[in-house]
Amino acid sequence: MTMPPKLRKMKVKNPQDLANILMEELRFKHTEILKVVILNSKNDIIKIKEVAVGGNHFIEIPIKDILQEPIKMKASKFILVHNHPTGDATPSQKDLDYTGRLMKAANLVGIQLLDHIVIGDKTYTSIFDQIVKQADMKKEDIKPRKEEKT
Repeated sequence: MTMPPKLRKMKVKNPQDLANILMEELRFKHTEILKVVILNSKNDIIKIKEVAVGGNHFIEIPIKDILQEPIKMKASKFILVHNHPTGDATPSQKDLDYTGRLMKAANLVGIQLLDHIVIGDKTYTSIFDQIVKQADMKKEDIKPRKEEKT
C-alpha cells in the first residue's frame, strides 16, 4: 500500500490516533480485515499493510505472516489492527490469546508490538489498555488488609 500523503510522518501517540485513521475504512466491512501498522522508532507511521481478510467472525493467519513485513522493513515497532463486522469492539478470547503469542514472537525477533486495536462501529478497544485495566483490578483484589486491633 502506498502511503497517502496525509499519513506520511503521522505520529501515533495513543490508540485513539490509529483508531481515528482506520475507523471509517474498517467499521462497515462485512468480513474481518487485519492490518499491520509499521512504525519507526519515533512512532511515525511508515506503512500500513493489509495482511489478511477473514470471515464474519475470525481470521486465521500464522504469526510469521504478520511479522514478515516489519522484519522486511527492519521496523522497531508495529501495531496490529482488525475490525469486528458485528460492530462490537470487544476483543474475543481468541484475540487476547493471539495477541499474547504474537507479542512473544515479536520480542524474540527484536520488534515491539505496541498494541492490538479492535475496531467496531464508531468504537474501538485497545487490547493493551484492557490488559492493563484488568491487571489493575486484580491488584485491587489483593491489596493487603489493615490489621484490626483487638
